Amino acid sequence: MKAFFLSPRFMILICSLPVTLVLLRIADASDKTPQKTALTPIKTMEAGLFLDVKCQLGEGPFWHTEEKRLYWTDIDGCRVHRCDPETMKHEFVETKRRIGCLVPTSRGSLIMAGHHGLEELFFDSEKAVFLDDPESDKPDNRFNDGKCSPEGRFWFGSLNMKGKNRDGALYVMLSDKTVHKRLTGVGCSNGLAWSLDGKTLYYIDTSKKTVDAFDYDAETAGIANRRTLITFTGKDTAEEYTVGVPDGMTIDASGHLWIAHWGGHCVSCWNPETGRQLMKIHVPVSRVTSVAFGGENFETLYITTARSDMTREEEERQPHAGSVFFIKPGVAGLPITAFSPPQ
Repeated sequence: MKAFFLSPRFMILICSLPVTLVLLRIADASDKTPQKTALTPIKTMEAGLFLDVKCQLGEGPFWHTEEKRLYWTDIDGCRVHRCDPETMKHEFVETKRRIGCLVPTSRGSLIMAGHHGLEELFFDSEKAVFLDDPESDKPDNRFNDGKCSPEGRFWFGSLNMKGKNRDGALYVMLSDKTVHKRLTGVGCSNGLAWSLDGKTLYYIDTSKKTVDAFDYDAETAGIANRRTLITFTGKDTAEEYTVGVPDGMTIDASGHLWIAHWGGHCVSCWNPETGRQLMKIHVPVSRVTSVAFGGENFETLYITTARSDMTREEEERQPHAGSVFFIKPGVAGLPITAFSPPQ
């Protein structure tokens, strides 16, 4: 370390300076504001093709933990699909109606929600049993996305197929198969996920272009205190990509949200505590619909897409639209909870 000493003569010179000049110098230094720290650019990765299936409207993927197979629905194609990644054996069941989502049950069947209500599907026998239709008075509505909460209740929402106002709602089916309405005024009910402690429900109404949060009561299956965490504004920068609208969603083992961008060619990862985007997964298809972690140790992110209402030019530019994609993003997901109906 070097030390510097002022001579007595130099000290006298400094002391003779006008006081006003010294005060001005001090004022200049105090006016300098600290520079804002630049946002960290989001990490970008590329998804690969898992299965070239060309669904009209692929949606609702989930990983069946016991079977080690990926399930999903083709809403407009009226089919429920499943695929074993080890053998790549791909099977489907014709449903004869639009199915918006499906969840596994503890007895090996599937609970489906779609146009004209809820059904229980036994995939191998292709037998479907009608359960309920909470919106039988709304023939232009159909059920869309849905998931089971950590304690095993089936949550699902609806939309109006003609785009009329906000005629949809969010429902929950309890273990006794009774259905209860939890939210009204919904435009297009979509992605659902729960925080790691189970105290927060993350929810997407695509028509609002937001990801919202509710306080969640696992005892009563109640939701309250709605607030917006993320808003899709169409921004395309190195620090944020919110092109398109939010669609399906899942959560990883770190509590980060993974959101499909309908019309945005990607899946994005967000920290819901800070509202900051962490990663962007580019998909070579514009209509990205939903996501689910699966595979060994839940390290693979599966991505469904759509090709419905595309022009011929769009289909030529996006030959794999409607297919299922995948990527290993370097993080792990979580096993889902099955619905437990009464025996």
